[in-house]
Amino acid sequence: MTGIVSDLVVTNNGDSQKVLATVARTLYAFTDLYTDSTIIATGSTDARTRLYRMGITNNLIEIQKDFVVMGLKDSNWQVFEKNIVYSAFLVKRKLLNLQL
Repeated sequence: MTGIVSDLVVTNNGDSQKVLATVARTLYAFTDLYTDSTIIATGSTDARTRLYRMGITNNLIEIQKDFVVMGLKDSNWQVFEKNIVYSAFLVKRKLLNLQL
């Protein structure tokens, strides 16, 4: 053991869905506390950024119920669309529709 933590290690232990679910739960918890925050995410490698894109794509309808999702393409933020390669992702919690 070196005591060094690296986000570049590839374990191939099949836990990518668990990792993405943890990221999703963390986004909800964080934006519950910090409702006006904007979160930007990218993978530590192109392959991990692609994994995030696939996770967003596969759950886009559900995600868009609570979040605005943008993708960074050619230095410009745009509304996330399927089948487009993005270098980063931006999410912002939608305001709750409170009815009195």
